[in-house]
Amino acid sequence: MYDSFYSLSGMPFQLTPDSRFYFGSEQHRKAMAFLQYGLSQEEGFVVVTGEIGAGKTTLVEQLLATLDPDEYVAARVVTTQLNGYDMLRMIAAGFNIEIGGMDKAAVIGRLSEHFVKAKDRRQRLLVIVDEAQSLTLEAVEELRMLSNLAPGAKAPFQGIFLGQPEFRTALSSPELQQLRQRVIASCHLGALSADDTRQYVEHRLKRVGWIEDPKISHGAFEEIYRYTGGIPRRINTLVSRLLLLGYLEERHEIDVPAVINVAQEIADELGARTTLQPRIPEEMDIRLKSAQTDGELLSRLATLERRSEKHGRAIMRVLDIALRYLPTGDGR
Repeated sequence: MYDSFYSLSGMPFQLTPDSRFYFGSEQHRKAMAFLQYGLSQEEGFVVVTGEIGAGKTTLVEQLLATLDPDEYVAARVVTTQLNGYDMLRMIAAGFNIEIGGMDKAAVIGRLSEHFVKAKDRRQRLLVIVDEAQSLTLEAVEELRMLSNLAPGAKAPFQGIFLGQPEFRTALSSPELQQLRQRVIASCHLGALSADDTRQYVEHRLKRVGWIEDPKISHGAFEEIYRYTGGIPRRINTLVSRLLLLGYLEERHEIDVPAVINVAQEIADELGARTTLQPRIPEEMDIRLKSAQTDGELLSRLATLERRSEKHGRAIMRVLDIALRYLPTGDGR
């Protein structure tokens, strides 16, 4: 497809998280520092929240890529509406522990044995919970209680929660007070800035051998940022479609109209409720706002005139009635 047309060694904007394309924006560097600090404490939980597609999973993939696999072993849990027993089974599966048809008590016993063996091997265990906003209270409590199975002075594992912003709200609830006391580091992964958005796109392209073919205009980068809000997953979707358009139309430059057209197509396909509007130059926008203000003023004046005319007619009727029925000076 477009990778061959542009002589790229791979597809740079796939939606699957890939640490090879990790981009260390200011936001991501800060979040990575929180994660590394959390690991240095060797206990407790670290919380990373962010909007859908902000790059939370890619961030953790990058973290794991920097760790010694002989020292760190991670169990990944992608949550839905897990109950407590399901959470234990998912963690066991993440550590490749055979549990068969064991009941809850037996699963906990097998996990406890695994924690002791890991300590003897001087291994650090991580439990990474993705989509943490979907956790049930029961699952959270089971995970917290499991962290109490300490084979010695140190915690049996460290937990990393990745979730959407509502997970941060859930953590503030009274029911999760005990878990909240175990959180040793927390950060929110925000959107990329306009400059970081451009650097993000160029970074991913360069990772697959891009030499400015296609050339992306400055205005196109501005539109990419405007339509995606700096959210990495949205950027990946939009730019991937732009490159596909370039391949189909044999383009070697991505300009503003191309971004606007592709963004509108994506919005239409996703059933967006609002239509994406093309950018309005600042001076034109000022004139439009002025015209809107003038139009509003004229409308108000017209309303006042109609009301005044109505009041005037009412006053004339009252005067007419008064002249008809009130006594005059000649006694009639």
